[in-house]
Amino acid sequence: MVSRRAAIGWIALGFSAFTCIGSASAQDYPTRPVRFVVAYPPGGATDILARLIGQKLSERTGQTFVIENKPGAGNNIGTESVVNAEPDGYTILLVNPANYINATLYSKLSFNFLRDIAPVAAFHRTANVMTVTKDVPAKTVAEFIAYVKANPGKVNMASSGNGTSVHLSGEMFMMLTGAKMQHVPYRGAALAITDMLGGQVQVIFDNMPSIIQHIRSGSLRAMAVTTTDKSPLLPDVPTIAETVPGYEASALFGVGMPKKTPPEIIAKLNAHVNAVLADPAVKAKLIDLGGEPLIGPPDAFGKMVTAETEKWEKVVKAAGLKVE
Repeated sequence: MVSRRAAIGWIALGFSAFTCIGSASAQDYPTRPVRFVVAYPPGGATDILARLIGQKLSERTGQTFVIENKPGAGNNIGTESVVNAEPDGYTILLVNPANYINATLYSKLSFNFLRDIAPVAAFHRTANVMTVTKDVPAKTVAEFIAYVKANPGKVNMASSGNGTSVHLSGEMFMMLTGAKMQHVPYRGAALAITDMLGGQVQVIFDNMPSIIQHIRSGSLRAMAVTTTDKSPLLPDVPTIAETVPGYEASALFGVGMPKKTPPEIIAKLNAHVNAVLADPAVKAKLIDLGGEPLIGPPDAFGKMVTAETEKWEKVVKAAGLKVE
């Protein structure tokens, strides 16, 4: 008959062994391919960013980070697939501005982003660019505000779709300035820019990567960037905040995991991501995409995500936006 003391000893030994196995598993992570979910189609700025980071993580870890594009429902289908995935570190999410916006924009989500996705690491924060057609007479943000107010109902603001960061950047501008424009949503930035070039719409607050070539060519004019600091890609372009105090509408990107993922695995992936971001070649590419790398621990990214969600909640509510 086994003594009570021996039984307790065996249980303790088993728990210790289990803990060691768990630690070893986290230490070796990843030991097989990782699904990297991008809730947008291939080819866009978000997909390009995921492929850049995913390729470098594959090279660093020796395991493939497989980009899985799951577009639909304004980013929610891909996000939900990660929320419901096994929390073992082998399904991760490209976190992007739609996640912060949708938390308030959609009234009937099956998940709570802040509750159900664990922040792992930030990638970078990039500016949108307030860009106008060459026919707009205003040359500064202050002149543009005056121009819009003097021409009610005549200035059309393009976006890449309802509820996108491009749309909400414009809504924030209207909220803080009182300069009301007509919102014209498109199915993606490419179509919006085509109509910008044709003069059907006059202004867009577009993502840096998709608009900058048109600014550099002179076919469109950059009026201001949406970050609080100037962009190194457009060093001569002022910020909106210089004219509109409190305005900040950058796009924050990073990676998340299902909420119950072991913290040891989260810490391991965070370390891998930070090492990738410290690579000079990756830093140069991120700057080319519009923002410096953001190297830090998971909780720092978590605080950024919470702040972004709260910021966009105010804008969504002020604009009276809601998607059922």
